[in-house]
Amino acid sequence: MQENSKTFAFTNKDRGSTLGTGVRLAGTSRERRRGLLGTAGLDEISGLWIVPCEAVHTFGMKMPIDSIFLDRRLRVKSLRTNLKPSRVAICLTAHSVLELPAGTVRTSGTTVGDQLATSKA
Repeated sequence: MQENSKTFAFTNKDRGSTLGTGVRLAGTSRERRRGLLGTAGLDEISGLWIVPCEAVHTFGMKMPIDSIFLDRRLRVKSLRTNLKPSRVAICLTAHSVLELPAGTVRTSGTTVGDQLATSKA
């Protein structure tokens, strides 16, 4: 993914781990609809932060992803790991979702209830 003015770094404050330093914001309706469609893969620092969002799908995607559903304060509400193509993930209490490379949740140690933090990359 290319970096732009809407690129963020995410860390897990509770675990002291980094989730990504090149996470792109999808904040407009068009950006949210497009999501990661057409993306061949993500490197370990990339991802997509979809705001607002309560549900994601992987129809038409070419790779599995980890989805981290967050509330408005960036607290982890739900996790879907290794979400393969042609699947759906929903968390009706979420305000946004992080889509990250499959395996990110495991390597960062992230669990439900963890507090994330973000900063401009």
